Amino acid sequence: MGGLIQPTPVAAERDSSRRTIAIAVAVVIAVAVIMALLLRSQPKSASGPPPYATSLKLSDFKMSAAENFVGATVSYVDGTVTNAGGKTVTHAIVEARFKDDMGQLAQREEIPMQVLKTSGPYPEAVDFSVSPLGPGQSQTFRLTFESISAQWNRQYPDIKVTNVGLK
Repeated sequence: MGGLIQPTPVAAERDSSRRTIAIAVAVVIAVAVIMALLLRSQPKSASGPPPYATSLKLSDFKMSAAENFVGATVSYVDGTVTNAGGKTVTHAIVEARFKDDMGQLAQREEIPMQVLKTSGPYPEAVDFSVSPLGPGQSQTFRLTFESISAQWNRQYPDIKVTNVGLK
């Protein structure tokens, strides 16, 4: 009769959900820290222009504009590039910075410098790979801009060589 009057002991289960959550959070944090350490890269140093860029002298700038076949205005900066170094230039990229009326940057573009060939019926801009610039040589170059910011102050942009391919 004792079984009906006395309650049977029930095994008390420990509340393990808190421990499970704490372990899961610790594992997630550990995995995140490990991944952050593995995927971290060395900070990139601000590299300046290539050393040979100082051997390319830009001068005699002239600006012009023309309308293309769809009615948009294309702007050109022509000038003379002189190779004052001892290697042949096969490729050059320049950065052009256009400023506004307050002297602040209105537009920045990196574009390939092209040599202006005048041997045909009209001037044609070609890459240095077609017409390399040897040591001590000078050639006329052309930079072509499809669009320039309306905030531009209509002055010559600041142009500097940012990449040079040599042979």
